[in-house]
Amino acid sequence: MRIAELSRRTGVPIPTIKYYLREGLVPAGERTGPNQAQYGEAHVKRLKLARALVEVGGLSIASAREALRLMFSAGLSELDTIGKAQYAMTPAREYVEDEAWDEAVTEVDELIAKRGWRVKATNPARRTLADALATLRRLDQDDYFELLDSYAETAERLADTEIETVARRGDLDSVAEAVVVWTAVGDTVVASLRRLAQEDRSTRLLGNP
Repeated sequence: MRIAELSRRTGVPIPTIKYYLREGLVPAGERTGPNQAQYGEAHVKRLKLARALVEVGGLSIASAREALRLMFSAGLSELDTIGKAQYAMTPAREYVEDEAWDEAVTEVDELIAKRGWRVKATNPARRTLADALATLRRLDQDDYFELLDSYAETAERLADTEIETVARRGDLDSVAEAVVVWTAVGDTVVASLRRLAQEDRSTRLLGNP
């Protein structure tokens, strides 16, 4: 199919397709002329995935590109695929390392140890969590920390359900795809459900009609 048909099949505008091609999120088509290329079903799937990760999951182009690369890499075990894909989707950033940061890093380490989680020291989510907790400290939101254990318990139940469901797919390609999509788009789902539940509960508890 030509790029116009690829756009029609996926709902992705042609300028966006060309951008994703330039950025390596979607592989190049088969050249049929100086300015022409043919695309297949694999491009349809890859383009839909790329759009979901960037536009719904909110990943940066670099994170989406790396996640997609890992999804379609050969020679990785299921565990390696899950780990590398999750790491790729946690954006690298600069952190303000002050007293609040030091306290937060310690709190994250203690929480992980308390829960008995087998988590690598290199997992970027450790620093992301520490940054969030440090920010709460700087804003004097100390009572938030009373909720950490509840959040951790909820995260464990969610992770158990997700990993058990994904593992039933069997083949590695499908597992890798589910991990990437569920992590990126699933974060948006969980955040949306939380906001809906917060409105419901605040209305019930605070008596707002």
